[in-house]
This record gives sequence, C-alpha cells and structure tokens, in this order.
Amino acid sequence: MPGGITRGRAISAILLIAFAVLPLVAEATGQGYLTNIASRVMIYAIAALSLDLILGYGAMVSFGHAAFIGIGAYAVGISAEHNLWEGTLTIPMAMLAAGLFALVTGAISLRTRGVYFIMITLAFGQMAYYTASSLSAYGGDDGLTIWGRSEFLGNPVLEDDTALYFFVLACLALCWWFASRVVDSRFGRVIAGVRENRARMAAVGFDPYRHQLVAYVIAGMMAGLAGALLANHAEFVSPAYMSWQRSGDLIIMVVLGGMGSLYGAVLGAVAYLALEDVLAGFTEHWRVIFGPMLILIVLYARGGIARAFRREGRDG
Repeated sequence: MPGGITRGRAISAILLIAFAVLPLVAEATGQGYLTNIASRVMIYAIAALSLDLILGYGAMVSFGHAAFIGIGAYAVGISAEHNLWEGTLTIPMAMLAAGLFALVTGAISLRTRGVYFIMITLAFGQMAYYTASSLSAYGGDDGLTIWGRSEFLGNPVLEDDTALYFFVLACLALCWWFASRVVDSRFGRVIAGVRENRARMAAVGFDPYRHQLVAYVIAGMMAGLAGALLANHAEFVSPAYMSWQRSGDLIIMVVLGGMGSLYGAVLGAVAYLALEDVLAGFTEHWRVIFGPMLILIVLYARGGIARAFRREGRDG
C-alpha cells in the first residue's frame, strides 16, 4: 500500500469510519434501531478481538473466554446494586476483576497443552457460570436488572443511546489500536513464535509460559471491558453471558472472520451477529442453517472472511 499503510490497517480504518457514520445513515433512512444493534455488534467485536489475540496469534483455544465478559458485566451490575454508578471506577474495576480471574486461571491452565487446555478453560468458565447462578442476592439464574447506566463524574451521559454508541466505538478503536501494537511488538512476535515452535523459542532464551500468561491476562481485561459495556447496553446481566455456548459463539466469530487477523475478528463479529439477526427472522432454529454454512466456510474458505482481503500471508 502507498505510504507504508498496510492493507489490514486500511481495512480497519474503513470499518471504523463505517461505524462512525452509521448513526447518521440510520437516522436519515428512518432505521434508528440499527444504532442499537451496531452497539451490540461493536461490543462483541471487542470480545472477539481479545480472543483473537490468544487464539489467532497464540493458538490458545480458550473455551471459557465468555467468563471474562460475564465478570466484567457483573462488576458493573453489582456496583450499581450497591449504588455505585461512577464509570471511571466501575469500568476499570470490571477490567481488573476479569484480569485477576485471567491471571489465576491462566497460571493453572497454561501448564497444560492442547485438548487439556481447552478442557480446563471450559471448566473454569463453567465454575464462573455456576457461581453467578448461585448469587441469589444478585438475581441468581434470573439475572440482575440494572436500573440505569454508568455515569461519568456524576453525569449520566450514557443514558443517551447515541452517546453510548460513540463511547463503545471509542473503546473499540482503542482496543483495536492497542491490540495492533501488541501484535506488532517484540512481545507479539514472541507469542507468534511460541505458536509455531515452543521448544525453539525456549531454546533461544524466551519464557513461553510467562509471555502466554501476560497475553492471556491482556485478553481477559479486554473481554472484561466488553462485559462492562454489555451491562450498560442491556441494563441487565445474566449468568448466560459466561456460558460455554457464548464462548463457542466467540470462537465461531474469530474462525468466521479469520484467525490471526484483527480486522478479521471484527468482521467475524459483524457477520455472525448479522446472520443471527437475519436467519432468526426466518426460523427460531436458525443454527440449523448457520451450522452447515460454517462447515462450508471451514472446508472451502480457510482463513475466513479476512482471506478475501489478503494477498498472501498474515495481515493484521
């Protein structure tokens, strides 16, 4: 690309600009509800970005990633239940809580490999799910209604749906930028090197376990931010946010968009939620249609949607 701009960065910029102008287009065409749907899409795009950091670049197949979303959402919900609405406190708290959970569970999970890593992350995710389900003081199985959204310096600015939309967009842009810095850094190259050959990276002096654990915590904190935003968007939190099915949905988003490509993770979230919305309009059993579509993509379009924008190799 001219001027040293990579294809991936150009596509990323186009996607962010498209998100930025969507509210104007939605209002002009009388389809204002699209803004609300797009807010949810961007929140899951942040979660997909975080998963792609460890799955696409680090080959860490976490089947408990939704637990971080749920912890972030409950941090906001429980704070609101105790009349703490200040977003400058609750949102960082949500990220720290998810990061702490990632640190503890990652320190144990990363001592395993392959299918054992998948199973232990699934087990930790289900532990978080059943813990949330048992919190009867905070709704238990029925979930917890939040009677408002986070405030900033006492100002309930997020009560306006358009303001929430642009706040979510700003968070997505920041996460995207940060993830690209991580991927392009020496640290990111070590993570990719461990994915390709763990023994060789250890032999040249790098500590694969420590690098993978740091990446796991970063991904957990980003997913915790997505959970905090989801709680504000829905004004409701539920154990379902951290179920293994939700973790599976996130993996599908990354595979559909293209693993190892940041814009692919965002495209995957957009495509998955758009297909869900369209197919659910035809039948409540929409996964019966979606499943074969995903199988065809895996068999005949490896690299997902991002592959269509690549010339060769990986392009973040």
